[in-house]
Amino acid sequence: MVVPSKRQASRKKRKIKPFDLEYFHYDAEKDHFLCPEGQILPYIYSNKKGKTRIYSIPRGFICQQCQHFGICTKSRRGRSVSRLIREEAREKFEAQYKQPKSQVIYKLRQEKVELPFGHIKRNLKVDAFLLRGREGVKAEMALLASCFNIVRMINILGVPGLIQQMG
Repeated sequence: MVVPSKRQASRKKRKIKPFDLEYFHYDAEKDHFLCPEGQILPYIYSNKKGKTRIYSIPRGFICQQCQHFGICTKSRRGRSVSRLIREEAREKFEAQYKQPKSQVIYKLRQEKVELPFGHIKRNLKVDAFLLRGREGVKAEMALLASCFNIVRMINILGVPGLIQQMG
């Protein structure tokens, strides 16, 4: 499946600041980050939901003595960065999305698949599911898709043509 990440789908150009995460080097073998000034940010803990790992300078005074203190971080505890636990998978999918072959597939997907969902969401004003749980959502989506398909067939064939095709 070829789908852009949130970052790739966003049309806004993000301004990269001098000490954004892109400038911190991640060493997978040692599982730590290296800041632009050469300080090591080791793994400290995972967040409550367990989706990201937090890396931080163990002693805040190191950051306070840095010439970039106040620009990189204002925290007295020092700089910390987070990394998704499944970051490698995200990077792989983002790289796959950039491939020319994937762009052709995605363009076709936009033409074929996005139309029904866009119509249901915008024109029919269905912006949330009324039922909860996977089974309820599947049933509601099946009804919406069936209604969309019936209306589409009526628009293409007309009511007499649809009745003729069904008979």
